[in-house]
Amino acid sequence: MEKLGFLLRPKWLVLAAVALAFAFLCFSVLAPWQLGKNTSTSARNDLITRSVDADPVPISDILTANGFPADDEWRRVIATGSYDVDSEALVRLRSIREQPAYEVITPFEIDGGPTVLVNRGYVLPVEGTRPPDFAPAPTGQVTLNARVRQAEGTSREPIEEDGHLQVYNINPEQIGAAVGVDAIDGYLQLDDDQPGGLGLIELPQTDAGPYLSYGLQWLAFGIMAPLGLAYFVRAEIRERRLSRAEMADAMSGEPDPAPDNEPVPDEEEEFTLPTRREKRARARAASRPTVPSDPRLADRYGKNR
Repeated sequence: MEKLGFLLRPKWLVLAAVALAFAFLCFSVLAPWQLGKNTSTSARNDLITRSVDADPVPISDILTANGFPADDEWRRVIATGSYDVDSEALVRLRSIREQPAYEVITPFEIDGGPTVLVNRGYVLPVEGTRPPDFAPAPTGQVTLNARVRQAEGTSREPIEEDGHLQVYNINPEQIGAAVGVDAIDGYLQLDDDQPGGLGLIELPQTDAGPYLSYGLQWLAFGIMAPLGLAYFVRAEIRERRLSRAEMADAMSGEPDPAPDNEPVPDEEEEFTLPTRREKRARARAASRPTVPSDPRLADRYGKNR
């Protein structure tokens, strides 16, 4: 089994920590964030779609002691009562068709019931950021067609500016405390052509948005991070194996040094067996008597005769 001791080196420890931390963030934070937004957007779109085809109902049919149920958001209701024209607030930092705007909030006392905040619509600022003059809410008893909305969270404290109480969120508890009314949780958003209505705030688009695909992408990134780490570890192991194999081949391929008294054979010379003719020639040469080198012996044997 391949030793993985090199993984304890600082470089590999940092790489492993980064990959695992990124995968953890993908699975625990980034993917749930996008998938949660997709779930909430889908639920909102379903409520809007159902409210479009539903007939408006009296507000008393869905009103509870704690305000409006979450499942009834965007539902169309009919409410009869009167505006509290002296207790108004503007919601700043709103965007309508990509333009900065103010939304006008006026308390509305329901006949025989509690007080609810009404979003009368929007107005566009003048001279940069100053709220414009706008029509006040009508006095006396009126009947409104509106949609139920859930309260927004609070972010910053209300301020007094340009002669108006200005807030950053539509929160009935915060606005009610600022203007001196006891408003129920949730608020109403006026439909088109209603008493006291200003610029109509249109319904949001009911497309699901890119949140699901973003969530799946973060899940894929979370899977790819440890797989990428495993790929680099495997590549490092393979490289180390190749390096050791090349070193072993280099060491085993060196020739042994030849002794000083023995000639080194020529590796390129090819060895062949002698033929029959060569064998017979060698045998005849071996059977001949050796001619003496002494001249007297040669004369004795008749060589010089």
